[in-house]
Amino acid sequence: MNQQTDVDVAHELSEAKLGRLHKWLGVMMASLTLFDGYDTFNPAYVIHFVAGPWGLSPQQSGLLISSGLVGFLVGAALHGLVADRLGRRVTLLGGLWITSIFTALTPLMGQSFGSFCAIRVLTGIGLGVLLPLATTYINELAPRRTANKFSLWGVALGWALGGTLAGVVGVYLTPIFGWPVLYWIGSASFVLTIVLHKYLPESVRFLALKGRTEEIRDVLSRLIPERADVYRNARLILPAAPTTQTPLAALFRPGLRRKTFTIWAAAFLSLFAIFGLTGWIPTVMMRRGETFAASFGFGALMQVMSFLGGLTCAHIADKRASSRGVLAAWWLMGGFAVTILVLLNSHAVNVICVALAGFFVIGAQFVLNNFTASSYGTAERATGVGMMLSVGRVGAILGPFVAGALQSASGDPTLMFVVIAGASAVAGAAIFSLGRADLGKHDLRGVLAH
Repeated sequence: MNQQTDVDVAHELSEAKLGRLHKWLGVMMASLTLFDGYDTFNPAYVIHFVAGPWGLSPQQSGLLISSGLVGFLVGAALHGLVADRLGRRVTLLGGLWITSIFTALTPLMGQSFGSFCAIRVLTGIGLGVLLPLATTYINELAPRRTANKFSLWGVALGWALGGTLAGVVGVYLTPIFGWPVLYWIGSASFVLTIVLHKYLPESVRFLALKGRTEEIRDVLSRLIPERADVYRNARLILPAAPTTQTPLAALFRPGLRRKTFTIWAAAFLSLFAIFGLTGWIPTVMMRRGETFAASFGFGALMQVMSFLGGLTCAHIADKRASSRGVLAAWWLMGGFAVTILVLLNSHAVNVICVALAGFFVIGAQFVLNNFTASSYGTAERATGVGMMLSVGRVGAILGPFVAGALQSASGDPTLMFVVIAGASAVAGAAIFSLGRADLGKHDLRGVLAH
């Protein structure tokens, strides 16, 4: 007689060892977010070449940087509603197709301020899917004991490498081929799209929520092959069907409402600081006396340090089993590093403070992404992460624009640094005001036998 074994799907995922498929899926998500990070930071290098010929004011330059973020806001806000209904896989692929198509169209059709900004908005709609949904996907895959570190390797590494690559291309290739080369290289994302179409499975937690048991057995067997025989005939314990609340409404139910608003505030302030600084750092550093190559290199430096900072923050958060205090400390120290730029100006100070700003300010944002994903249940997780990044992108849109306006009003970047440092510090205070995150509690509801 064939004895049936009970298998709790959420427990299997949370307690699994990192296997070969885990690592390959991490590489896929890192490759996907590489193109997100690369594309997001391209406009900071485009400005140097187009501000004069297009006759841009500082405010218009800020708008050029922010235009893609407008589309990102839309994509991040809407993608979760699609992903929580139709699945992570199809939504990720759709976002990547949109990003690839409009990236390739940018050098062909974006030859004026208006047309460039319009195409950037459309590209941003695709980008608004990639980072938040990759965060959701990797969080639903990661074993709980290494959730933050695995998310950093699987999402933040790609994003930081993409931003670094944008800096390398900006320094070495744009002087030879002009700014369009940034987007010709970015259109290599078409290759990744084809690869993901073939190899990317659906999230097991999403499949469990929908009761798609045969697909669950298949993916679990690939993730944890040593238990494949058990999964073949097991009675799967799955999450209960979600309530009639929409995922968006669920973010504001009792017990989550305050956390949702606080996370949104922290994301708004964090991304205001990040994009206000990274969008202007090459231009500002040239005004502070740095060479062209060094000024463009500061953007790459911030991205490299952001990954190291995020990885360190994630390691400490995993050891403490809590992200709140670590995130607060990271943003406070990042704000302090930016403040030093107000007081001192030398090459060494510029390098150290920009590196520390990337390490702490951007590094904390990576961990906030995973903190948000772990704060919601599977039924509303993609919507929760998407809305957090969507609200945050309002700050990202305002950051470069406000930074440009402050420089125009004051004649130097001093006031810009003060405002960015203050935003980072207040983000830390906001997240510290929360209680300890209740991670993953929504994933263990109900039983469905098969």
